[in-house]
Amino acid sequence: MSTDILSAFFSSIWSIFLVVLFFGGSIFVHELGHFLAARRRGAKVERFSIGFGPAIWSRRGKDGVDYRLSWIPLGGYVLLPQLADLGPIEGESMADVKKLPPIDYVSKMLILVAGATFNILFAFTLACIVWFVGQPVFADLATTKLGPVSATIRLSEGVTVPNPAAQAGLMAGDIVRSVDGHSVSNFEDIWKDVALGDGRESDGRRRSVFEIERDGKLMHVTVYPLLLSEDKMRVAGVEPPDNFLTAESTLPGSPAEAAGFKCGDRILAIDGKPVIQRSAISEHLAKYPGRPSDFLVQRGLEQITLSVQPRMDADVAGGKPVARIGLRYRDPVIIIHPTPWAQISDAAGAMVQTLSALVSSTSDVGPSKMQGVIGIARSLHQQAQWDIRRAIWLTIILNVNLAILNLLPIPVLDGGHILFATIGRIRRRELPARLIIATQSAFFVLIASLMLYVNFYDVRRWVHEGSADHPAPIAVPAPVAPVTPAPAGK
Repeated sequence: MSTDILSAFFSSIWSIFLVVLFFGGSIFVHELGHFLAARRRGAKVERFSIGFGPAIWSRRGKDGVDYRLSWIPLGGYVLLPQLADLGPIEGESMADVKKLPPIDYVSKMLILVAGATFNILFAFTLACIVWFVGQPVFADLATTKLGPVSATIRLSEGVTVPNPAAQAGLMAGDIVRSVDGHSVSNFEDIWKDVALGDGRESDGRRRSVFEIERDGKLMHVTVYPLLLSEDKMRVAGVEPPDNFLTAESTLPGSPAEAAGFKCGDRILAIDGKPVIQRSAISEHLAKYPGRPSDFLVQRGLEQITLSVQPRMDADVAGGKPVARIGLRYRDPVIIIHPTPWAQISDAAGAMVQTLSALVSSTSDVGPSKMQGVIGIARSLHQQAQWDIRRAIWLTIILNVNLAILNLLPIPVLDGGHILFATIGRIRRRELPARLIIATQSAFFVLIASLMLYVNFYDVRRWVHEGSADHPAPIAVPAPVAPVTPAPAGK
């Protein structure tokens, strides 16, 4: 078995482990909240399932509860026959509901809210860990100061067009204070607020209003974003002053020196394929060691291409030769210690902003820009490959997202159960069981279909990002697609 095959195998095992530990663990915590609250309030718990559908593994505990793992990884559920009859979704209950005492309204609310509460508590616990050990971030993104503003950018179709930021009059050194009224604390906030914006002029042009500080004075600048990348995300054409793929120096006599690399050159793409991590450069060179690679670099306000022929050097560990170009990079990483409250509030604010963009008729955000189970697995894998603390940070976001999503008043989700129970409370009698079952079943099909749709685009992005035959031309860095995990059940 070759080294590449072994590496791919262990990489897959690592990804599966992360999904189980972080995503699966987040769903487990959610369902554990329902489970413990139900036991505390004296409700009968018949089943505790991670996933829907037929069981992969099942065991009945001494407490009479059927604990199981199920095949459809779209969430999970705790089967509470006194709360709702969801046989078509969760499986038929074996209990005689007529012989069980009814659950009062307060108990229903406590049980239903407990899942989201446990997600927030879990997120807060992880946020405390991040606060203590720190979170690595790219130094160049920990600013809101603008870098060089190029005159043009290239769209996904390879067409060069005027840069919206340059047309609006933004300049290098401008400090961005807010975008569309949303305060920003780093460059990722700027990209996110532009991507999720829904501003439009009467003629249909997309609009983002930047509040900037220039020479000590505050001013508002209107930028008209364009759509970039296959996902058609809004971009304003702004970049930070530097980048973690910036050259510090070249080794004497190295291929990078021969190709003409200079201090300050920032790598944007290799052979037309965008790169955002140093590891991507090493992987590309290892894949094509026998031929020159074209490096697209930013040098001042210009983008130029440098052709570099890698050199095969002996591996210090004694393994097979490694393709190198002899380029030293600037140290990009700093460690920050955001408070738990800041981490939770930032994640919640981003989620609310994403949901608002999804329902806005003037935004460019749709379900295809969300991430499903596959996208989350890839994100967790990529973050953990860099630093395990980044995977913890992403898990915090996932748990906040799960909490908010499940409290939405949508049938099948916790918020839908709360809505039905509240309507029954107001009308002084429960809604007809058939109506609830039909509504829940219909929405379960809709949500499952949505997740299949989202996962299709996850796979599509994965394939296109990994194929040299489908390069995505770089103009400016694009924000990561909003992370929206599959909803956990009741």
